[in-house]
Amino acid sequence: MCDKFLYKLARPILFSLDPETAHTFTMTSLKYAAMFGATTLLPRPKHDPRTVMGLTFPNPVGLAAGLDKDGSYIDGVASMGFGFLEIGTVTPRPQAGNPRPRMFRLPAAQALINRMGFNNKGADQFVANIQASRFYEEKQGILGLNIGKNADTPIERAADDYVICLQKVYPFADYVAVNISSPNTKDLRQLQGANELDALLGAVKAEQLTLAHQHKRYVPIAVKIAPDIDNEQIKAIADALIRHKMDGVIATNTTITRNAVKGMEHEEQMGGLSGAPVTKMATNVIRALKAELGGAMPIIGVGGIMSGEDAKEKIAAGADLIQLYTGLVYRGPALVRECAEALRKTA
Repeated sequence: MCDKFLYKLARPILFSLDPETAHTFTMTSLKYAAMFGATTLLPRPKHDPRTVMGLTFPNPVGLAAGLDKDGSYIDGVASMGFGFLEIGTVTPRPQAGNPRPRMFRLPAAQALINRMGFNNKGADQFVANIQASRFYEEKQGILGLNIGKNADTPIERAADDYVICLQKVYPFADYVAVNISSPNTKDLRQLQGANELDALLGAVKAEQLTLAHQHKRYVPIAVKIAPDIDNEQIKAIADALIRHKMDGVIATNTTITRNAVKGMEHEEQMGGLSGAPVTKMATNVIRALKAELGGAMPIIGVGGIMSGEDAKEKIAAGADLIQLYTGLVYRGPALVRECAEALRKTA
C-alpha cells in the first residue's frame, strides 16, 4: 500500500505548515505528479458502477466540493481513483474570500474549521480550467460542478447568481450542485427557509429546463444542505425538493456547532467544522431525509467519513453515493480505495 505509506511519511511535514499553505502545496504537487504520469502508481479501486440521477458512476466514492474550488487540479485529484469529482463552489464573479488565516486543524478531533468564504476566480475562469483538463476533454468520469452566490449579492437576489452560474457551467457538467448551506457566506443558510427555498428552486428549475432544451441535454441538479437542521426543517426541505422536481440532495455541509471540540485549540474560530465531529450529525440528517423522500430522489452522503466503516454507515442510513474531504487530510488517498472496497463488499 504505497499510497498509505507515503502519506504517513508526508503528513508530519504537511501538518507543520499552515493548513491553507499545505493544501496548495499538496494539490500543486498532485497536479504535476499527474501531468508527468507519476500518479499511475497509485492503486485504484475496482470498477463498481452505480446508476444515480441517470448517470453511471464508476464507483460510489466521490470528492466533495471545496478541495478544488477553481478546477485547477482536476487531473491531479482524479488520479486518486474517485468515482466522481465535485468541483467548486464557484460564484459568478471572482472573489477573494475571507481574510487569512481561515482554515484550522483540530488533530485531536480529526477535524477542520474553515471560513474560506467561497474564494474563487469566478465562473469564466472556472469553465476555462475545466475545459483545459484531460479529465473533461477525454470524458474520464463524472464531473459535478458546485455553484453559489457572491458574498456582496443581497440575499433577496441570490437566485440571480445561481441562475447565472447555472447558465455558465451547464454545458460542462454531468450534474450541478446548488450550495445553499455554507456557513461562511453571510445569510446564505437563509436560503434553506421555506419561502426562500421555494423561490430559489423555482428559478433554478425553470432555468434547468430552458438550458436542457437549448443544449439538448438534461443535466441533473442536486441541492447541498446543512447538518444543523431539525426534523421539521428536514421535512420542509424534502417537500420543497420533491415539489420542484430536483434530481438529488447532498447531505451535508459543515456544522457551526462546537460541542464535540469544546476546550480544544481553535474551537473558538468562526467557520464550518468538518471531519469526525460531523459523522453522526450528517448520518442522522441522511436517515431523516431518506424517511421523508422515500425513493423520490437519491442522496449523496458527505460529512465525517474517516474510514470504510463510516462510508458503510452513510449508505446504510440511505445514501446512494458518498463524498470525501476532511478524511483525505487525515488519512490521505488510501481512504478512497478503503471506502470503495468497503462499499463494494456490501453492494
